[in-house]
Amino acid sequence: MAHGESRKAAVRRLGRGLPLYRVLDVTRPKGWAHLDEDVRLTVRYGALAPAHGWLTGAHGPGWRGLWERAADRVRETPTEAQLALALCDPDGRIRHAALAYAAGRPEVLPLVVVRAADWVQPVRARALALLREALPTASHETLAVTAPVILRLARRLRGGAAAELLDGLLRGGDGARVKALLFGCRDGVTRRAALAVALDRGLYDGLGLALVAADDHDPVVQERAASAAVAAGAPDATVPVLLGSRFGRVRAAGVTALRGAGRHAEAEPYLYDRSGRTRACARWVVRQGGGDPVTLYRAACAGAEVPARAPLGLGECGSRAVDAALLRELTRHREGRVRASAVAGLRLLDAVEPARMEALLGDPEPAVVREARRALWPWRV
Repeated sequence: MAHGESRKAAVRRLGRGLPLYRVLDVTRPKGWAHLDEDVRLTVRYGALAPAHGWLTGAHGPGWRGLWERAADRVRETPTEAQLALALCDPDGRIRHAALAYAAGRPEVLPLVVVRAADWVQPVRARALALLREALPTASHETLAVTAPVILRLARRLRGGAAAELLDGLLRGGDGARVKALLFGCRDGVTRRAALAVALDRGLYDGLGLALVAADDHDPVVQERAASAAVAAGAPDATVPVLLGSRFGRVRAAGVTALRGAGRHAEAEPYLYDRSGRTRACARWVVRQGGGDPVTLYRAACAGAEVPARAPLGLGECGSRAVDAALLRELTRHREGRVRASAVAGLRLLDAVEPARMEALLGDPEPAVVREARRALWPWRV
């Protein structure tokens, strides 16, 4: 199904009365903005009957009086789907009236955020008033869904006011809210903002920052948290956590911290890391400690048990005149990962022999075939 068709289907499901969590991925901030746009267009062009009869009654002379009395809740309480549709309606009067029913309804709070950037001033003012009341008492789960929408819409012409509310809440409120966003929100932009506040407020020590860096998927969060963890000056606590991360840039920060701690020798195992960045940092630390990474790579490649990425590391810092012969020999190694690493090392040394690479296109190890194809690329016509 095309992306546009899936968005239309979401509006149709909402029109059938399905709750919001079954209509869209509530953790994706752009989904809420898309829903607002799609409902407005669908109702405007008659593809969806207005689902806000609970609010307007019959469209006739009594409509304006009902709208003026909406804040007194003279009508029945709307369902989640009805309220969502009314909050996205193309008629500003309906959006304004629907906001009176949004208080105490955390499931539609992200749509209140959308209305806080509305082009109609009374709608915008009422939505901001609701946010001032709702955000300080919102649960961690609700805030994790709502904060990403606030930050996304902050780029809109009228979206800055809600962003200021959120910033004030995070900087002046309970630090647990900041930590909950940092660990419990799927949106990377929100976690970046939460980390910035946490650093400004000093909410984490070095170990806490290392744990943030080691676990987060966002590269910006990883970089900033790892750098702050290293700067905290507690290597005994932070370095093991950083080195144990599954993310290369975090391990690289941990390896770099070994130099500041005077533990240069501990960087040697990371000469063979799967991350090129980590390998480069390990070579630097080894050199700072007086060692020679090239000598270590050559010894590893000539040993009985060759680390899988030792040939690649030798290709990154070795010499074609000296090391190409050893790497060619390793293209016949029994281990497929070592063979692939040797092919990659030869390519980096600019020591590729096309005939040898063509023979490796039949290798049983897929990684070897991939590297051979990559090495042969300059010879393709």
